[in-house]
Amino acid sequence: MSSSEIRQPDLELPDPPVDEPGRPRQKPVTIGAVCKALGQEFPDISISKIRYLEDQKLLSPRRTQGGYRLYTQSDIQRLRTILRLQRDEFLPLRVIRQELAGGRSDREVAPPGDGRPIRRAAMAVRDPGALYSLEDVVEETGADATLVRELVEFGVIKGEARGGSRYYDETEREIVRAVSELARYGVGGRNLRVFRSSADREAQLLQSILAPALRSRNPDRRKEAIEALENLASVTTHLKHLLLIRDLRKIAT
Repeated sequence: MSSSEIRQPDLELPDPPVDEPGRPRQKPVTIGAVCKALGQEFPDISISKIRYLEDQKLLSPRRTQGGYRLYTQSDIQRLRTILRLQRDEFLPLRVIRQELAGGRSDREVAPPGDGRPIRRAAMAVRDPGALYSLEDVVEETGADATLVRELVEFGVIKGEARGGSRYYDETEREIVRAVSELARYGVGGRNLRVFRSSADREAQLLQSILAPALRSRNPDRRKEAIEALENLASVTTHLKHLLLIRDLRKIAT
């Protein structure tokens, strides 16, 4: 077992300090306790995933002199926000970082089905972000290089050829991450054609709705059209999620 896999023991901390008379602050907790606290809402949460988010500068827990991470309630709320933005709005980490920097809080990211209006997903329509080599994608997602090449072969991702190598944007990297999870259940690139076909049809539908405005030479009108496109994409994504849950419930009963 590597040092990164060694379970960190619970720490005995001193009595919690007091913020207000009669209202003690809650004790910081270890990374294992964080996983346990959030496990019901996020079954796939793991210590390695939390550490990855920390490596990406999305989390900054304090450490003891012995190197143990300690998470405050504020840290846990921030982590919950990050995980909900990944799960419910399908945002890449770069966009999540921007959302958090802009002041988005856990109160604004509600669990699905609570009746709140759908918030527009800040998709990277205008900016695909950084490009990643095959090696980078494999390292960051844990996917097999063969799987990435298979996704290219079946048109699930395309990448961009530069200097004899192929590079992938952040959205394609996150696609690889999602597919690598499906691969654990035997789902391969060939099986993903249905997702690609569905996405192509939806993109064509949204394009047809906004085509005149998207082609406009008026920069303000074009900007409004792109914002509308992002909002429509968020709504249709949420709708697909609801329809899928409905059908899966029928299968499970």
